[in-house]
Amino acid sequence: MSMNFSGQVALVTGAANGIGRATALAFAAEGLKVVVSDVDTAGGEGTVQLIRDTGGEACFIRCDVTRDAEVKALMEGTLAAYGRLDYAFNNAGIEIEKGKLAEGSEAEFDAIMGVNVKGVWLCMKHQIPLMLAQGGGAIVNTASVAGLGAAPKMSIYAASKHAVIGLTKSAAVEYAKKKLRVNAVCPAVIDTDMFRRAHEADPKKAEFAAAMHPVGRIGKVEEIAAAVLYLCNDAAGFTTGHALAVDGGATAI
Repeated sequence: MSMNFSGQVALVTGAANGIGRATALAFAAEGLKVVVSDVDTAGGEGTVQLIRDTGGEACFIRCDVTRDAEVKALMEGTLAAYGRLDYAFNNAGIEIEKGKLAEGSEAEFDAIMGVNVKGVWLCMKHQIPLMLAQGGGAIVNTASVAGLGAAPKMSIYAASKHAVIGLTKSAAVEYAKKKLRVNAVCPAVIDTDMFRRAHEADPKKAEFAAAMHPVGRIGKVEEIAAAVLYLCNDAAGFTTGHALAVDGGATAI
């Protein structure tokens, strides 16, 4: 599959580590200029340095995706740096729940919905006009397999990812005739720093996480990055409004 990305520009939020960092690196490896964004300045600048170390071009712009003014400034900074925006991977998200629905707090609800839903909405709100003005583009939002079904003890998170898929599908239909495609990627359990921190004290939990996937292991960040690049590529030109499960068969059970 030929990517044909050279000379274009990609924006990745939540790019300080994990899936976001892997995707930023993957975009850069295909010749794109990459805008790296996160609230974690040190992590984001670290991603930029990794890209530059391999001969790529990237810049870091700090952004809290829950704040309209900062998201607007992120898009303005992208144009100032590279003059255009071809692809956006709206990946910033949080996962802080630890109990059943009735045990959750209003603060948890507001925080999760703020980043996972409002953040995606604000990013698309400001990305779409830029892409329409230049004749099109592609947006990929990070949802989750939790957005495709139930997620016990993660009800607010699941609701937020269902909402991301709803935003994705609606935007895809609204702009389908404008050469603007909008899709979502839905990972299952992925080997990230967050996953390692959560399970390092209890190896049995890690074994359970692996067993929930028919392939017998958890996913790799590079596998999610590959899915994002596919959804951005012209090879996926007839794909829009789709929530792509990258889950080792978990949702097939």
